[in-house]
Amino acid sequence: MQDTGPATPQLNFFADMSALVGLPLEVGQTPRGRRRVVPITGGEFKGQGWVARILPGGADFQLIAGDSLALLEAHYVLETDGGDLIYVHNRAIRHASPDVTAKLLSGQPVDPALVYFRCTPTFETGSSSLGWINHRLFVGSGVREPERVVIRFFELA
Repeated sequence: MQDTGPATPQLNFFADMSALVGLPLEVGQTPRGRRRVVPITGGEFKGQGWVARILPGGADFQLIAGDSLALLEAHYVLETDGGDLIYVHNRAIRHASPDVTAKLLSGQPVDPALVYFRCTPTFETGSSSLGWINHRLFVGSGVREPERVVIRFFELA
């Protein structure tokens, strides 16, 4: 008998990102946690057969919810090598031990193996050639370095 259940999702490589970030703006401790806004100042995306630059003006809005958990929400725009614009809204969770989290928050390098950093981005574009990304789900795995964030994105097929 043929299995008629849901398909098992597969991961297809979409792009590697290297985003340059500025110094965080410390909003402070709020009733929900410690709020920070980290400017995204530039960087690049590299996919299979395409490249895009990250336009300045984006930001990562962070909620540090305790001594080991960060809830991240980044908004920024890409410009492809063909001139198309892509809006990115990326939600992420970053979890590490309290001492590793403290190092991350103070801008120190840490071993990426000690940090769980996963994300669920959405990509939006008005480009007809890239329109398929408006109708797909994506996931990613990231690393926070002192002056940049590196993420590998996958299409959930």
